[in-house]
Amino acid sequence: MTRNGRVLVTGVGAMTPLGADAPSTWAGLLDGKSGVRLLEDDWAADLPVHVAAPLTVDPAAQMPRAEARKLDRGEQIALLSAREAWQDAGAPQVEPERLAVVIGTGTGGILSTLGQDDILERTGLRRMSPFAIPMLMPNGPAAWVSMDLGAKGGARTPVSACASGAEALALGQDLIRSGRVDVVVAGGVEACLHPFTLAAFAQMKALSTQSTDPESVSRPFDVRRSGFVMGEGAGIMVLERAGFAEARGARAYGTLAGSAVSSSADHITASDADGQVFAMELALRDAGLDPSDIGVVHAHATSTESGDVAEAEAVGRVLGNGVAVTATKSMTGHMLGASGTVGALTALLALRDGTVPATRNLDELDPRVEVDVVRGEPRTGQWSAALSNSFGFGGHNVSLVFTR
Repeated sequence: MTRNGRVLVTGVGAMTPLGADAPSTWAGLLDGKSGVRLLEDDWAADLPVHVAAPLTVDPAAQMPRAEARKLDRGEQIALLSAREAWQDAGAPQVEPERLAVVIGTGTGGILSTLGQDDILERTGLRRMSPFAIPMLMPNGPAAWVSMDLGAKGGARTPVSACASGAEALALGQDLIRSGRVDVVVAGGVEACLHPFTLAAFAQMKALSTQSTDPESVSRPFDVRRSGFVMGEGAGIMVLERAGFAEARGARAYGTLAGSAVSSSADHITASDADGQVFAMELALRDAGLDPSDIGVVHAHATSTESGDVAEAEAVGRVLGNGVAVTATKSMTGHMLGASGTVGALTALLALRDGTVPATRNLDELDPRVEVDVVRGEPRTGQWSAALSNSFGFGGHNVSLVFTR
């Protein structure tokens, strides 16, 4: 049984390794471009990992200097993407108390935390920024966006590792369905390309250490995958109660028809197909759809062996092996807390345009992966519903269902 109320997506925004906004990101995905590059910075010289997927532009250069200097890089990215999404939605005229913000993150302002600690150690506390605490707070992106838009219906921050952005969308949907608000600006952000984070993920053998051909390193579902590539970015959506959006004549990209959040309660880092199955089944039930209604899946698929295989098994168990599956982290790298919203954006636009981006670098499909992964060229067709998966360390599982 579905919960009450349809929730429309009326605006989108993004900053990713493929582009400075949502349209350029979508175009890059359809063109099969890669945002992965060699790290040539001095700070990366002694690391075991030499590739990453940074943004195409400096967010600080996209806003006034006085504003940028008091924001963590992640807060800058979130603010710019939220502004894009808000304008794309037509800047809805909504009462402040009926507008909420939900922006998730995996690591919060870790660049500011590490950077300010370095300043303290090298030069003393007098050189630290007076904005250090607001810059490092995980709730900073949601707080700044709420102030920018005048949103008084709540500013919330899911912190569920790589599922954070997707969980933010699910929470935004819940807030609208509950009747508390009419509009929610929701999504995820991550900016953590730093020697500490790269070294830490490398120590747990999660990152690829290949660097000969950077654009070919991220290869979900391929037999030669060797770990994920860390990226940075943000994805933001404007969600609206259908009646509110229709009353103001808003254009809609589609409907966030269902969502589900589950916890595997099994292992702090390992993937669990059973927990993923549970999330997908709950999301379908919430949307009031049958498995046969789903035509497209945006897979979490980070390019790790255990994760890719577990998700392929879970998708097959719930939806069968004929659904079109795409894995766009092959192009963007893994943007951690931002990936869930960018993946959801991909699923939504695939429905709108009737085109599913191809998975890059998939030369030889792992024989244990029995689902239909789109590769080579984008696939065209007409689908009525799509599902997007996001899974995070700690056993966080989020599935979202979109309809045209």
